Amino acid sequence: MSRIFVSFVGMLAAAWISATPLQAQTRPTVKTLGPDFPKTEMFIGNSFFYYNNGLPGHVSQLERAADPEHRQDYRATMVTIGGSGLDWHDVESYFRPDAIGRYSFDDHNNVIFNKPGKQFDAAVMMDCSQCPIHPTLKTNFTEYAKKDSDIVRAHGARPVFFMSWAYADRPEMTAQLAEAYTVAGNANDALVIPAGLAFARALAKQPELNLYVADKRHPTLAGTYLAACTVFAALTGRSPVGNLYLADLDEPTAHLLQQVAWDTVQDYYGK
Repeated sequence: MSRIFVSFVGMLAAAWISATPLQAQTRPTVKTLGPDFPKTEMFIGNSFFYYNNGLPGHVSQLERAADPEHRQDYRATMVTIGGSGLDWHDVESYFRPDAIGRYSFDDHNNVIFNKPGKQFDAAVMMDCSQCPIHPTLKTNFTEYAKKDSDIVRAHGARPVFFMSWAYADRPEMTAQLAEAYTVAGNANDALVIPAGLAFARALAKQPELNLYVADKRHPTLAGTYLAACTVFAALTGRSPVGNLYLADLDEPTAHLLQQVAWDTVQDYYGK
């Protein structure tokens, strides 16, 4: 009896997720960063970025696996505050000379002093997980999306927005967040990474996937890997399908997430 009940609950969850729109109402106007895609990125956000040893590190591993001859050219750095919205971050200070991004480490743990001058090609930014759609805070999102995009551009980098995912028990957030981020991206001539849509697609395709930890908000390793594959596909325009970096996930799961990320990016940008 219990097995029948669990199966029934799983079917209901799958139907609920499948009924959730997997696109924003507004279509993105920026659909690519072009052939000169960023190789160095600053990720500005919160705990959604730093779970599982940091989403940026997984992005770099995917980039290096896709281009092993130039693996040392790829670098990603996190600037995160737990629970933060964009209005918590002093983005101007993150671009001060000889500070963030001044040095990194190679595969043998040797310190590498990076070239002076511009340290990042792009800044990938996310607001708090519900701020863009929160009745009290959504005006902050609009204000700081513009303010921070202008700051990033003034320092010679490209602003990019990271569309976060719905909470596990609030799937209606998917379409709401997708719309808010797409509108902000269009308003600021910025690329939007559709990570939230990738989460919804993955769960619609395979409801038993475990993308969330117990709090129903933060990502498991599989969730972080899916987000990283989506970032990789959006920033580079390359498919993550077949990438050799699997983040210690089993091959079937990693390959499924790679395909979901690629399909989501292609659909979102209308390619």
